[in-house]
Amino acid sequence: MKPSDLDLLNSVSEPALSPDGTRAVVSVQRPDFAADAYVGQLWSVALDGSAPRRLTRGFSDSSPQFSPDGSTLAFLRSAPGGRPQLYAVSADGGEPVQLTDRHLGVSWFRFSPDSSRIVFSSREPEKGRYGTLDGVSGGAEDPRLVTTLNYRMNGAGYTRDKFVQAFILTLPDLAAEPFVTPAGRAAEGAEKKSGGLPESVKLTSWEADVQNPVFSADGSSVLFTAALHEDADTDLVTDVYELRADGTGEPHRLTNLAGSRLTASSPLQSSDGRWLYYLGQDLSETGLDFVARNTALFAAPMADPSAAVRLTEPETTDLAGGGIVPADGTDVLVFNLDRGGCELLRAGHSGEVRALVSGPRVVTGAACASGTVVVTFTDPQTAGDVAVVDPSAPDSLRVLTDFSAGFREQAGVLDLHEETHPSADGYPVHGWVVLPEGEGPHPVLLNIHGGPFSQYGWGLFDEAQAYASAGYAVLMCNPRGSSGYGQEHGRAIKEAMGTLDLQDVLGFLEGALEAHPELDAGRLGVMGGSYGGYLTAWTISQDHRFTAAIVERGFLDPLSFIGSSDIGWFFSAAYTGSDPGHVLSQSPFAQVDKVRTPAMVIHSEEDLRCPVEQAQRYYTALKLQGVPTEMLLFPGENHELSRAGTPWHRRQRFEHVLRWWARWLPTKANPGDESAGAASEPAAARA
Repeated sequence: MKPSDLDLLNSVSEPALSPDGTRAVVSVQRPDFAADAYVGQLWSVALDGSAPRRLTRGFSDSSPQFSPDGSTLAFLRSAPGGRPQLYAVSADGGEPVQLTDRHLGVSWFRFSPDSSRIVFSSREPEKGRYGTLDGVSGGAEDPRLVTTLNYRMNGAGYTRDKFVQAFILTLPDLAAEPFVTPAGRAAEGAEKKSGGLPESVKLTSWEADVQNPVFSADGSSVLFTAALHEDADTDLVTDVYELRADGTGEPHRLTNLAGSRLTASSPLQSSDGRWLYYLGQDLSETGLDFVARNTALFAAPMADPSAAVRLTEPETTDLAGGGIVPADGTDVLVFNLDRGGCELLRAGHSGEVRALVSGPRVVTGAACASGTVVVTFTDPQTAGDVAVVDPSAPDSLRVLTDFSAGFREQAGVLDLHEETHPSADGYPVHGWVVLPEGEGPHPVLLNIHGGPFSQYGWGLFDEAQAYASAGYAVLMCNPRGSSGYGQEHGRAIKEAMGTLDLQDVLGFLEGALEAHPELDAGRLGVMGGSYGGYLTAWTISQDHRFTAAIVERGFLDPLSFIGSSDIGWFFSAAYTGSDPGHVLSQSPFAQVDKVRTPAMVIHSEEDLRCPVEQAQRYYTALKLQGVPTEMLLFPGENHELSRAGTPWHRRQRFEHVLRWWARWLPTKANPGDESAGAASEPAAARA
């Protein structure tokens, strides 16, 4: 894979399955260099094995959902530069009908059981902000008076002046004559209408985000999650609430009724209305101990929500891979992170849990209807495809699509080799190696993932493919601190960052070098983003075997992080402790004087998760002590640059990364020519 191949990567949304179980609909999206945006449409995938077909032709169509009666397909559509709005079309086809025109777009929606209404989520901006008042730009808005700890979020900016609220609309007749805007004489005195859109009724108006609203089984109420309790600004607790669908009455809290302190999410009522399901993480008595807390499935009788039962064991099972999907009967489907994969599990209120899909893949979505389960997934050969589950064999899928065929044909896909190597104390460290073509000796790039409670896995990973195609052996592992291996594995570095995790990544490196004589132990690079940027910076302050490094969007100074990051008020103390001396003993910035390794620093200017000051101060310190360094700053991007940044910025990032490695670790495929790949085409040539 070359950086220019990025626009060949098709990702696939969670599937929508028709109620009769005969076809699935997914959104297929890809980065497009010409538009410098993500484009995609809905595709219909028949379960009989016939060829998939493009269903819509919007600029960016996503999040398809069938109505329960199968008559309607709703989805989100974005125009170039616009916000996603809700659309609906007859399931038989036709022209989609626009349903909303929300100023900040729609982020989530679900049908009512009788298919007549839709509940959706949207940010509601304060009047006078975010362009809601003509002539008042962002820089001319009124000042913000901040009185809370939690007031902004990476990717969203300030949040307390645009809370997420819930709305309900009644579906119009999709076959009715289209609305025509009155013109000329007819416009005089005509009743003002919002382009013929159905009225959206605001259901909530609280100073809190209302997440994942869904109708109850009888459609009379709406379930959602929010932090409405008195101390919501000083803990991470969220609850499931129930509110009448007509907006009357007070919300009724359904979780944390027996003294628990959970982050509750993804509420869903069973089809018979008797059971409430939700996901939850136990935050301990403080309401803040989120470190390596696995997500569990809970069930409670609607008649007595305080009698909730935990159905999965959080020590060994982590359902953070997705939400809750209704299955036939009263069962549900959930997504378990396990050793770099994501399994699909089926669970019921009685406590039985069994795997439907496992093996070397990452299940990204699922749907169930008429006894059939379909999934979307990624594995070492695909960035996203659709398959039917064989209920008798957990590892058996009947794959229906091949949306990565073009990428494989043009860019090629190098094999992912699963390996386990011992850490210094004998602890097994699980991971993968991607080898370049040819005999070697190959220079090595040790990649470190973010999180830290995250994981490398079995999915097709563009970064590993790009670096291996350029002649580098790419090493990726899940050291202690990662998810997918149990809570003890994840909590091993709590208030001990840079200890066992450093030991583990170096142990995996040494084991791979010993197992692969074609790797060049004298030509090593190390790189990572976010927590991976932290551990990269920490590694080169403690170990000087690496030729060069790349520190990207790093958590580099836990002390300044507290006041500058959107999550700093709780993250630093949870992971590095609160004693200043102990915090400094885990801080890469406090150890920067020990760095001798040339290091490139990459960051985004609008990153609120790891703010740009972390990079600027680290780069300046390296520069002042004479360490070869560069700092690459991306305007208009946030913490998600490498995954969801604009296509041209993602491509330019790849080109600069390869330019840096060509300087310090040149290969035949990536020669050390300073001019090669230093910049992308000029802006005028992008289209």
